[in-house]
Amino acid sequence: MATGIVLFSGGLDSILACRLLMEQGVRVTALRFITPFFGHGIKGGEAAEAERVRRAYGIELRVEDVSVPYLELVKAPPHGYGRYMNPCIDCKIFMIREALARLEPLGADFVATGEVVGQRPMSQRRDTLRHIEKAAGAEGRLLRPLCARRLPPTRPELEGLVDRERLLGIAGRGRKEQMALATRYGIRDYPTPAGGCVLADPILSRRFRRLFDLWPDFGVADAVRAQLGRQFLLPGGSWLLVGRNRDENARILALAGPEDLTLRLADRPGPLGLLARRGEAADEELAARI
Repeated sequence: MATGIVLFSGGLDSILACRLLMEQGVRVTALRFITPFFGHGIKGGEAAEAERVRRAYGIELRVEDVSVPYLELVKAPPHGYGRYMNPCIDCKIFMIREALARLEPLGADFVATGEVVGQRPMSQRRDTLRHIEKAAGAEGRLLRPLCARRLPPTRPELEGLVDRERLLGIAGRGRKEQMALATRYGIRDYPTPAGGCVLADPILSRRFRRLFDLWPDFGVADAVRAQLGRQFLLPGGSWLLVGRNRDENARILALAGPEDLTLRLADRPGPLGLLARRGEAADEELAARI
């Protein structure tokens, strides 16, 4: 039995890529990478997410955290950024390389994705798809089941691991064919196609850019903190986060390190503050006033 690793975002296209291969008898491992910028809400609940995906779609899911190397990529992507801080081309190359590195450990024959030619303007043009495949070292080993018949045959097809005639030739930004296929497979509960990467958010991307410039040692925990609460860079160099509700208070508190200072109201419920990267002592009084 052929075995494939499918890069899995949780969106409809990656679900369909899995199901198309499973329909041909391919044993599929759906591989979902998480970072502070996408999928981070799964962290700590990987087993529950795998069970949810298995029950909802019949797909075996594996979740892996690649935050540390991915953050370094985001700081200096060789192909640059998209409209905001989204390194879409280098992100694809990174994910494919990571999946290729797991072929032997997982006993898999090839890597597949849910990409569709022409669906996204930056990373899914025909020439860009070819470039990504080459840059990732995946020439001939990367299968795109939803649009395979619009692309040259890959090694899995040529070697008979997958029947090319049973793959699809979808192209463009329309969703009718995917939705029809979802109906055929009985898939009803799936996310909208909007991207889930905070690096494409105009406000957060400006924040990340500024923090990257301020702190060369900006780390994974910082990337998570940067998305929480109201944010203040104080005159003495400290970084203040203030929770806006109970949930944010709890999440901010969970990220407090031994060098950080937490601030709360002494006599009533209210916002929680976290003073990180502490600079001048005067910042503590200002933080308490805020």
